[in-house]
Amino acid sequence: RPEHPHDVGLYEGLMTLRAMRRLRPDPVPDGLVWACLRAAQQAPSGGNIQPWHFLVVPAPAVRAGLGELYRRCYDRYEATLPAAPRNATPEAQAAWERTVAASRHLAETIGDVPVHVAILGADIDMTAHDDQGPVDIGSVLVSVVPAVQNLMLAARSFGLGTALTTVLRVDQAEFRRILDVPPRWQRIAYVPVGWPQGHFGVAPRRPVAGVTSWDRYGARREAPPS
Repeated sequence: RPEHPHDVGLYEGLMTLRAMRRLRPDPVPDGLVWACLRAAQQAPSGGNIQPWHFLVVPAPAVRAGLGELYRRCYDRYEATLPAAPRNATPEAQAAWERTVAASRHLAETIGDVPVHVAILGADIDMTAHDDQGPVDIGSVLVSVVPAVQNLMLAARSFGLGTALTTVLRVDQAEFRRILDVPPRWQRIAYVPVGWPQGHFGVAPRRPVAGVTSWDRYGARREAPPS
């Protein structure tokens, strides 16, 4: 495992894994990329089926084409965004505007980010059947998400910034054409990886007590001091 001066503990990495949409074009060593992929491969999956494939894009020409596609997709997506969250406080409004500005920045510069990782998921139906009918254990794609998180956490441990994006789903056909992705795979997430321009920190989130129930839905507890 490569050593890095920005290495952090697991809990700190979890608490400060925020979207870093302003990334420098400086190269990322191959050793760090492989280390992040090894961490992603260790993610848990239902039945240990490991239904993922990592498509890494370091080539400048390919990144440029994907960057142009990303910008076009983001243009469409951005036009659907509200001006502000519903009933936003001034603080929430300001945070929203910062997020939109950072997202636009990523759309304009993602082609320059040194490494892109597309995480693909096997497009298969895991539904079984017995004499009572379908046995629904959920989508196989749920098992891909932990690999995405592991990849991003590993990058965080090396001081690398990432952002979880799904914007390229707006034009899946062109994404498949550029990268020769077979029909049996669908794109779950797209993660640019690079050295951040900003600083890691705890991102604003809703209070955990407000999204947690105990023993039955709606039964709340007051959270202890953090």
